[in-house]
Amino acid sequence: MRDNLAHAADHFGLVLAGEPVYGWRLRSIGSRAYSQDGDRWLRVVSQELEWAQGDHWTGTLDANTVTGIAKPRVLDVYEWSEFDWRNQRAEVMTLLSGKPCSPTDVLRTDPDLSDTWWEHLAQALDQLSRVPTSRVNADQAKVAERITERFGPNADTTVTRWETVHGDLHWSNLFRPQFGLLDWELWGRGPEGTDAATLYCFSLARPPTAERVRALFADKLDSRGGRVAQLCVIARLLRRIDGGDFPDLADPLAAHAETLLRR
Repeated sequence: MRDNLAHAADHFGLVLAGEPVYGWRLRSIGSRAYSQDGDRWLRVVSQELEWAQGDHWTGTLDANTVTGIAKPRVLDVYEWSEFDWRNQRAEVMTLLSGKPCSPTDVLRTDPDLSDTWWEHLAQALDQLSRVPTSRVNADQAKVAERITERFGPNADTTVTRWETVHGDLHWSNLFRPQFGLLDWELWGRGPEGTDAATLYCFSLARPPTAERVRALFADKLDSRGGRVAQLCVIARLLRRIDGGDFPDLADPLAAHAETLLRR
């Protein structure tokens, strides 16, 4: 992965700075970089050919159409193949100021966030929800599959309201002290409340912050559709836990799902 990053930096004429950051299961690598026009972020994703396509492959670049939200903007893209079995995609982006709210997806320490930060989060998700796009984060078939596979055929799976969602709203994708939102690979149309549900679930290990999230998005989380969105998110996260990710979130997620299913 370091070789991929160095190759991309050479292609773009960038000078890498600092230690690189690795993505989920070493699928990507990123680093701060210097250019003649200022500081940048360089990210390289590596995937088998069958997965190096579709909405998630172009999501970060496609998100350039989303404006009015504090987020990186892709400035250039470069792709190359590796022995006809993997594709690499390098993207040069503008650099957000600040740092992630958490070093991990799951929040394990309550962040010191201003009221303004929370207001900007709510405004960003509201603005995003109204962005027109043909991209799909999760359709009705995907929602039904996730929920019934985990919770059985009697669980409610019907989505009646849809919106444009970020799709991966966890704490290491959020910046502070000024609000910022990273990692736009998965954005697209999905059940209303998906982003609120995702952030709430990733906050369950820290009840004070979880309650702040729930109160901020109560209009979406407390509705029938919000319960479906939460069950869909929980099912997705429990599947990741089955694969070894964030085991400490298993019990809180299971308990929350039980509460939702009793309603």
